[in-house]
Amino acid sequence: MSASQAERRGFNSRPSLLKIIMGSFKRNILSLFLAAAMVQLYGCAAVEYKTLPEAVEPPQGIYHKVQPKETLWRIAKMYNVDIEDLIRYNNIPNAARIEKDQLIFIPGAKQSRGAEPATTVGAARGNDFDWPVKGDVALYFGEQRDGSMNNGVDIRTSAGEPVRASRDGKVVFADYLGGYGQTIILDHADGYFTVYAQNANLTVKLGDSVAQGALIARVGERAPKASLHFEVRKGSQAVNPLYYLP
Repeated sequence: MSASQAERRGFNSRPSLLKIIMGSFKRNILSLFLAAAMVQLYGCAAVEYKTLPEAVEPPQGIYHKVQPKETLWRIAKMYNVDIEDLIRYNNIPNAARIEKDQLIFIPGAKQSRGAEPATTVGAARGNDFDWPVKGDVALYFGEQRDGSMNNGVDIRTSAGEPVRASRDGKVVFADYLGGYGQTIILDHADGYFTVYAQNANLTVKLGDSVAQGALIARVGERAPKASLHFEVRKGSQAVNPLYYLP
């Protein structure tokens, strides 16, 4: 199959992804990440996506008032709790973003913490997540696209717009990937990866270390409009980027 044919098949291009996973990366740890990603992205109809449970009885805890530019990721770091617990106990849907002055229940916490300096909560500049490109979310995490669930967000923007590293990281993939087009994958050395797909061209190469905000690619044009497909992955598991982005 040619690259153009694979591109037209979009997110349903199973053979191209399988070739990448079982071929070039067979002895690389990235193969495990991509293999698990394939199961989530292209698994048969038996694949199930987590849905938020109905209201659960929360444990003891306190409420945190969201400060400007805070994210669920930052709050979880601040209180040393699992971000999944914040999502579950606060019943936060996929398309939601937390807002200033919103109250977030923190399970197990006994004392509220104010807006502490980033260095005291392990979220220094470069370690937080940031938007990789300017634009509007056209397709949210978990929504359907060409018969498959979206494992990230599609950010509608203009062709040629700069794509920037969401966090400090190392380039562990920089090449064409079936179903994704020209793709960058960054390893952030703490179990998290970010994926930048549907690019026109790449400006970094395998093994490069990049700082947050560094130019790594240019947005390509994908019908019907130019957009960047962006994913955040905790290990091999796709997580909702909106919970990590300011």
